[in-house]
Amino acid sequence: MAATDVTDRASAHTSGNGGRRHGTTTIADNVVATIAGIAARETEGIYALGGSASRALGSVRDRMSRSSDPGRGVKVEVGEKQAAIDLDVIVEYGEPIEDAAKEIDTRVTDAVETMTGLEVVEINIKVLDVHLPGSDDDEDDTNGAGPGERVQ
Repeated sequence: MAATDVTDRASAHTSGNGGRRHGTTTIADNVVATIAGIAARETEGIYALGGSASRALGSVRDRMSRSSDPGRGVKVEVGEKQAAIDLDVIVEYGEPIEDAAKEIDTRVTDAVETMTGLEVVEINIKVLDVHLPGSDDDEDDTNGAGPGERVQ
């Protein structure tokens, strides 16, 4: 977790110490993971984050809790002033992977540094798969059609 000293001269919630508030702000690892995950998912050409096992497990968890986990597929190490981020991604077929990786790097760095004040010192992107159009993970929805029942 990141912890930084805070001096807020313009805070409306100050005590009688001359308008200054002293204390610490602690940023949990999962906060950085959530910010990075959202920024990466907003990148054009990215189908999903996380491997098939984590996505399957996350899908079940999402249905049970009725929410999604934006930190899925993201691992972070957060120090006092710096953060390192690892992302597991699945790209859309036809998307130039190098371009997508550069865009992820830019978006994630900007979002994490702007929102947390931490310096992003490293982003590692692991491309786990390529998503083919029309081949969703929901291929079980064949309406009970077995072999030989798909065509007439």
